[in-house]
Amino acid sequence: MFAFNDTVDTYALEPVAKAWDKVVPDRVQQSIVNLFQNVYTPLVALNNLLQGKPHAMAVDTARFLANSTFGVLGLFDIASTWGLEKHDEDFGQTLAVWGVPAGPYLVLPFLGPSSPRDAVGYGVDSLATVYWFFTDIRFTVGPQTVQVINNRAQVLDAVRELKAASVDYYAAVRNAYLQRRAAQIEDRRDAATVNDDLYRVEE
Repeated sequence: MFAFNDTVDTYALEPVAKAWDKVVPDRVQQSIVNLFQNVYTPLVALNNLLQGKPHAMAVDTARFLANSTFGVLGLFDIASTWGLEKHDEDFGQTLAVWGVPAGPYLVLPFLGPSSPRDAVGYGVDSLATVYWFFTDIRFTVGPQTVQVINNRAQVLDAVRELKAASVDYYAAVRNAYLQRRAAQIEDRRDAATVNDDLYRVEE
């Protein structure tokens, strides 16, 4: 499955991401990142609440309100300039906080590195993205495609360098993913700063 994902990335996603990176200015790419992060901020706030972090939930709620209004629907991260810290929480992390074990390492088609716990978390987070229930799929495929391509363009150099430096690319991705997830769950900022898109063909 890892080889399948890497083949899809190498021959389909990466070439498109390279072309995207050449024609789309960096500021526009960052605005797209900001927009989608803002869309998912309510989920981050909810997971903070479920993890017993009311202060972080309040900050995320304030971030969403600030960026959705003064940040023009989230295109600009005004909240960070106001000192409102960005958090990165999902239901997989919530399950970990509740004591659910991760289980064995998995590689999912298109989604990449995961675990049984994180796969369930991803499914719950996807269902909790409520626009699925009232927006025709024809109007969501386009934005999601842009998100995937833009995310991949953000890490072109990082993926290339990881492949070049790794004797075993599979092991390097697995170890980096596991370290990152552990750092996220423990709210550490070191390994958690590694971009998750390094390990996923599609988000």
